[in-house]
Amino acid sequence: MAPAPRPGWIVILNGAPRSGKSSIAAAIQESFDGAWMSLGVDAHVNAITPPRFRPGIGLRPGGERPDLEPLLPAFYAALYESIAAHSRLGLDVVVDVGHHDDYSRPLRILPDCARRLAGLPVLFVGVRCPIETNMQRRRAGQVGREGLYAVGTAGEPVPAPVQRWQNAVHVPGIYDLELDTSQLTPAECAARILARLTDGIPRPTAFERLVELAPLTES
Repeated sequence: MAPAPRPGWIVILNGAPRSGKSSIAAAIQESFDGAWMSLGVDAHVNAITPPRFRPGIGLRPGGERPDLEPLLPAFYAALYESIAAHSRLGLDVVVDVGHHDDYSRPLRILPDCARRLAGLPVLFVGVRCPIETNMQRRRAGQVGREGLYAVGTAGEPVPAPVQRWQNAVHVPGIYDLELDTSQLTPAECAARILARLTDGIPRPTAFERLVELAPLTES
């Protein structure tokens, strides 16, 4: 019997919509050696989740859809069990998500997801983007609105959903690496991630620390 393969790396990119996660994931797939499989919120919502249950794991902060919330722990568990299965088969995985716990009641999903990857090599990356840059990206391509929100100006008021994402997505803020996409290109972010994986110092421990916050649940 052939020996079990080395578990693949798991790189989890956590940030708000339009923070640049998908672009970093694409840069990783294009530039890293090996078969890096891309899993995450867009693929899960658009290709897997039935339309009547969308946005599924993409549900934004604010407790706006309590009718969907009972499904989210199972949706996330299924995603993370799939991530674990890929890694155990020796495949490297990059995951773009927007974790938060700002629902109508706390669901404590992130610690449970961390528990499901216990024993596997995980690099948890916080993808940060200032609200001014986020707003510029949202206005880009909207005719007549491109200049309405510029860095250093008052611009348009920040929509409440955008501000809620900004406030909630990086709680509790336990990461192995943090990147600011207003200062770094996707390729530069990917290069920093590769350097962190290659150096291995200090050893990534963010998901191990998050496991300690996880309630005991049925698998």
